Amino acid sequence: MSVPEGVERAEWVRAAMERHEAGLLRYAQSLTGDPDRARDVVQDTFLKLCSQEPGSVDGHMAQWLFTVCRNRVHDVHRKESRMSPLSQTAMESREATEPNPASRAADRDAAEAILALMAGLPANQREVVRLKFHGEMSYQEIAAVTSLSVGNVGFLLHTAIKTLRVQLAALDKPLAGRAPRSADA
Repeated sequence: MSVPEGVERAEWVRAAMERHEAGLLRYAQSLTGDPDRARDVVQDTFLKLCSQEPGSVDGHMAQWLFTVCRNRVHDVHRKESRMSPLSQTAMESREATEPNPASRAADRDAAEAILALMAGLPANQREVVRLKFHGEMSYQEIAAVTSLSVGNVGFLLHTAIKTLRVQLAALDKPLAGRAPRSADA
């Protein structure tokens, strides 16, 4: 008894989702800043995968998915640039609903410091860092997604990480150099 083609395709898409969904969500959220929008973008990415022939993306599935995701985020940004943005207050109120914030305070502070420093990096450096660490992609995959050379990807990653390392060290020095406050002061 043969397996119907629709079942094989469903298994193929399911396997791709299991392998790449988490990385795509992290990448999309880093680009959109909104977990709901990121889920929508990733859903659109997998819907587009459903219409592809497996042979057209086999061997470069991650590159294909991240490229489609990146392009979809750009489409969303273009559409939203014509709309009015959310206010800062509205964005902060969404973050405040995170469960158990006290247990994650230290991790969040560290992540915020790194993200704040990343915001100061040039856009191309930010993107390759996100693809490398959120997308868990190789230099070759990043090069394919961004249309850069592998050498350029390596240079951008090296420069970004070196810059972040220096800036993080500078943040730690003022804290370490402070004298403890006395109770008399």
